[in-house]
Amino acid sequence: MPDTAPAPAAILLDALGTLVALEPPAPHLRSELATRFGVDVSEAEAARAIAAEIAYYRAHLDEGRDSAGLAALRRRCADVLRSALPEGLAGRLELDPLVDALLASLRFRAYPDARSALQAARARGQRLVVVSNWDVSLVGVLRGLELEPLLNGILTSAVVGARKPAAAIFEQALALARVGPDQAIHVGDSLAEDVAGARAAGIEPVLIRRGGGPPVPGVRTVSSLSEVITPAPA
Repeated sequence: MPDTAPAPAAILLDALGTLVALEPPAPHLRSELATRFGVDVSEAEAARAIAAEIAYYRAHLDEGRDSAGLAALRRRCADVLRSALPEGLAGRLELDPLVDALLASLRFRAYPDARSALQAARARGQRLVVVSNWDVSLVGVLRGLELEPLLNGILTSAVVGARKPAAAIFEQALALARVGPDQAIHVGDSLAEDVAGARAAGIEPVLIRRGGGPPVPGVRTVSSLSEVITPAPA
């Protein structure tokens, strides 16, 4: 954004890959299986099982729209995980304790620039709304990372009933932020979900590529949330 351009009244933000990162879960899963069940699997076996669970979760995450739906979804995810582990282990892995092991393996952390960027935006009076394809538990994740108090709202596809890139979830975010599409930007790491979705809703997209990568023609691209922050007028 050029220095002469007015700062947006609201910043919409993706969660995973933008505000928070998922620590590599396979090593954690190996440790949890060994500690809780006395089961030893290789890192490759753990990685395959986690990949199967994540694929299932991404296809079904919107079923976790409330506490009951989330609990049922987590049990199904744990069952997928169990089925993807080496043969012969299923009888040693009870489902409910396996749910706990799975959840303990999924550890999120805030990116180092997340808090300072949110604080700077709030200091300028900008409204901040998270827009994410996630189940209802995202509020708890962001609360645990002490980011929730810096936000004006958190919208998940499971609760809204619309998944990015659908315009509906962005439209609800604009309503929550009390701004029009021309007064907001949306920052996210996915071309298909964040860039395309924001544009469909008339919002300027900002693509964040934390690992670097070539620029995308016609899309403002940043490597850090700090690059989204526009200095306050003197």
